[in-house]
Amino acid sequence: MVIVHVYAHVKVEYVEAFRQASLENARESLKEPGVARFDLLQEVDRPTQFALLEVYRTEADPAKHKETAHYARWRDTVESMLEEPRSRTKYRNVAPDDPGWETPGA
Repeated sequence: MVIVHVYAHVKVEYVEAFRQASLENARESLKEPGVARFDLLQEVDRPTQFALLEVYRTEADPAKHKETAHYARWRDTVESMLEEPRSRTKYRNVAPDDPGWETPGA
């Protein structure tokens, strides 16, 4: 498993638009065979701060995700909504075991 956390600081006037665009991207991402999870999180105390928790089955799957039309649409849509460029951190799974990751709604 490859786990990616993407962090986005959104301009206050775009919080809802970012949320909607990101929900659509998450729904479409879950249809990709290489995606085990794709969660959208919004910080409670700072609602302009979002995180995407992306869990991919193989090392190649994050790159495949970036080739999809829905990712390109999301990227182009939200770019002007951000206070600063997105950042990301890649992780290696430790626990639960890889089979313990399940796609919500599957």
